[in-house]
Amino acid sequence: MRAVKSALFFCAATVFFPSIRDAGTGAAAGGSVERGKYIVEQVAMCGECHTPRDQNGRLVRAEYLRGAPVPVKAPPYPGMKWAIKAPAIAGLSGYSKEQGVRLLTEGISANGRVPDPPMPRFRLTAADAEAVVAYLKSLQ
Repeated sequence: MRAVKSALFFCAATVFFPSIRDAGTGAAAGGSVERGKYIVEQVAMCGECHTPRDQNGRLVRAEYLRGAPVPVKAPPYPGMKWAIKAPAIAGLSGYSKEQGVRLLTEGISANGRVPDPPMPRFRLTAADAEAVVAYLKSLQ
């Protein structure tokens, strides 16, 4: 019975206090940027390619997401198109919010092309893509 009462209280609380309801999704005020940070840093791990490394192979945090040589120098198949440098994505310069969302939901860059591998063609939800764009834009 106690579990039922607790569940009912939580359900009621989420109706009347949206910040509780949205805490897990990052939809509360300011949460979008935090959710984007989580996706960039913990899920997609964008820093692995878009951040330069020092001579010991560690990420240079002062240059976080400011562009870097791609860590894998050669494509897996001969003649395959392959990027040799990951562009700066901090600030997402050259991209409007809409273009950034399109890149992350459809895999189409601002110039209308598919980015060269090893950049994957992301298929994020619109909400996740908007959160990532908000976070990257906040890094200007």
